[in-house]
Amino acid sequence: MLPWLEPTLLNTLATSRSHALLLQGPAGVGQFELAVNLAQSWLCESPQGGGRACDHCASCLLFKARTHPDLQILVPEALREGLGLVDEAETAKESKTKPSREIKIDAVRAMLSFAQASSARGQAKVVIVHPAEALNTVAANALLKTLEEPAGRLRFVLTCSAPESLLPTIRSRCQPVSMALPETAQALAWLRAQGLPEADAQTLLAAAGGRPQEARDWFESGLKGSLWNAVPQAIERGQSLLFNDWPVPRAIDALLRLCHDLLCQAHGAAPRFFGAALLPKLQSAPPLLEWEQRLRQAARHAEHPLNAGLLMASLVAQGQQALRAASRRELH
Repeated sequence: MLPWLEPTLLNTLATSRSHALLLQGPAGVGQFELAVNLAQSWLCESPQGGGRACDHCASCLLFKARTHPDLQILVPEALREGLGLVDEAETAKESKTKPSREIKIDAVRAMLSFAQASSARGQAKVVIVHPAEALNTVAANALLKTLEEPAGRLRFVLTCSAPESLLPTIRSRCQPVSMALPETAQALAWLRAQGLPEADAQTLLAAAGGRPQEARDWFESGLKGSLWNAVPQAIERGQSLLFNDWPVPRAIDALLRLCHDLLCQAHGAAPRFFGAALLPKLQSAPPLLEWEQRLRQAARHAEHPLNAGLLMASLVAQGQQALRAASRRELH
């Protein structure tokens, strides 16, 4: 349990009135972890005060061993390993296709068979869908039918960071549970406990927009605070080599966050992702808006760039030109 989720878990257990919950809020703050804790609590055979799972009954032991017969988790193939849902057999199995980022109809059909069967332990049956916006259109429509008429004590917990992308009919059948960013002090304490030095924790938490899990993942993948702080100067100097070891989607995302902060400063607002002292003082927004548009176009194809080096060199050069144009206009 992530420390900042405890109040939300207890409140949700106390106030849930629907067979389907929709956990909605920013990604990277523990949506999946909260969904798992809710599912374990619903399946627990000796719940504690407030309805929390006891962690000791037969159901909880099966749950923690990932062998509970009354739980099914629908996630995209691309997320399974990161969520610890891949067993040794799956790890050893070689696949020639890239893991899908969608939840497909086959997964939902398997869930429908699961939903129609009786509970193996006589308690509830629980389905976790994470994230719900990963459902493709056919899968979403198939899920909707079961959401409308759940069999027996079937319960759902869906997670979502973009509720507007879900079918309105799915949203209307779920009780919303709002999740927010944790307090900065609590997030920093957790990051330090994960092994991040203080400077890296502070820099990467801000870079991740206050999302501690995202900050931790970046650090574990090799992104240090000093490297993040070097991004603004690299763009000013047109140095794309800084991004040679970055995944292209992350590099483009970093440039979009830099562009966001530069636009904030140009309009007199405080930056969010970079320290103000690291940013050039610009007051002209149009060149930055043009660069932002090009970055968003590139982001649509970031997973499959024809030539990652050339793409990043071009985007960095465009950023350097945008900064120069904004500076010239400021002088006039």
